[in-house]
Amino acid sequence: MGSIAVSSMNPYKSTSNVNSDGSVSLGSSTTMSGFTIIETEPLESAIVIAKACPFLDINGSLEVSEIIDMPG
Repeated sequence: MGSIAVSSMNPYKSTSNVNSDGSVSLGSSTTMSGFTIIETEPLESAIVIAKACPFLDINGSLEVSEIIDMPG
């Protein structure tokens, strides 16, 4: 599979939401969140890795997304 953990298990702490109208609200819509960056191809390989996450054992859920390289 050739996967690399680029940045593993980074939980979020103090979360604020910045809205399109410029207002800011404190807190998150989820009770626990964070991110892990892995480098693998294809995307299905990342899904296989996510299925082994122990967070799922406590009825958590995970989102798997591809990072898009933004210009600038």
